[in-house]
Amino acid sequence: MEGSSFSWSSRRLGGFKLENEYLNFLLTRRSIRKFKPDPISKEVILKILDVARYAPSARNAQPWIFIVITDEKVKNELASVHSWASPLKNAPLGIVIACNKDLSPHSYQVDCANVTMYVMLAAHALGLGSVWLQTLRNVSEIQKILNLPENYVPVSMLAIGYPDEKPTPRPRKNLNEITFKDRFNEPFI
Repeated sequence: MEGSSFSWSSRRLGGFKLENEYLNFLLTRRSIRKFKPDPISKEVILKILDVARYAPSARNAQPWIFIVITDEKVKNELASVHSWASPLKNAPLGIVIACNKDLSPHSYQVDCANVTMYVMLAAHALGLGSVWLQTLRNVSEIQKILNLPENYVPVSMLAIGYPDEKPTPRPRKNLNEITFKDRFNEPFI
């Protein structure tokens, strides 16, 4: 297990063999920034959001809302909030995930991070690519563009579409650099 990886096929959890295909699914998700122009059907969008609403949230508050963005003008406005949001311009679909901070005042950001990952994984399962575009430095600007009330904080903005690129995996830190036992800096590996 030298530092960073070991064979998943030989490991067991609770007596059930971990399935390589499920792990491979997680390991093959990439941030996609270039999309084919093909539209995404309403049926596919609803399937993604239906899966996403099962994301965990503190006290099952489900403080999120999904704003589906297909209008070119709105996409361009959102893509202009900062330079890293530009993938939204050429994506056929954008989704902004906003959380009601009154419903979940202590954990709305974590709750919305969870649901964002569910959206990204559901999109990946359906052959779509996505990229998470940060929002937290541009909250008021995004609220204004989307007519969001002040208590709805846009936690994430996603550009989604059929991938027109196939990025290779980016380097990851070794497990022995980021994994500790019981206390910080006590080696686990």
